Amino acid sequence: MRSPSVLAAPRIGRGWYLAAVLSAVLAVGMCLLGWHQTELADKIGADPVQVQGTITQLPGGSATYSGVKYLAGGQLRTATDLALPDDVKVGDPICLEHAADDAGAVRACHEHYPQPAGVRLAQISVPIALLFCLLCVLRITRHHRSTSAHTRRARVVATVALATEALAEGMPAITHGKRSRRRRKGGRRALR
Repeated sequence: MRSPSVLAAPRIGRGWYLAAVLSAVLAVGMCLLGWHQTELADKIGADPVQVQGTITQLPGGSATYSGVKYLAGGQLRTATDLALPDDVKVGDPICLEHAADDAGAVRACHEHYPQPAGVRLAQISVPIALLFCLLCVLRITRHHRSTSAHTRRARVVATVALATEALAEGMPAITHGKRSRRRRKGGRRALR
């Protein structure tokens, strides 16, 4: 009987696959965030229009963002999560720039990106996520290679075991010169 440890292939957890997919999704998402901020900055920088805004909300904790109201193109608009100076309060005026062809693309004056924190987050998280994804893919690839080698080894062991068992039944060299004696029904008379 063959040992189960010889035939059991090593397994890899589903967590490696999940981590690879999630880190790839994170890298793509952060790339899109950084690309969107760069596109908005280029759009504003091509033809900026300065307007005066009023701070309506300051960031407080992880769930609240800054809020700024401004008048552009005859409409009152709101911008959230803009980079604001540290010493501002709710109700303070603030200088804003928006794109001439898109009043929704807005940033604080003297800032390059509308949301520089998002760009910094993308610059930090994309390389880390790509590195982690690469490590997961390498681990999965290594596992598949070792599994295929283990499968080949198990096949060779099984083939050798079957061949040895088949040869052992009738070969004198393997059975040390002793022939197997089988008794048939009827004893010696049946042999004649």
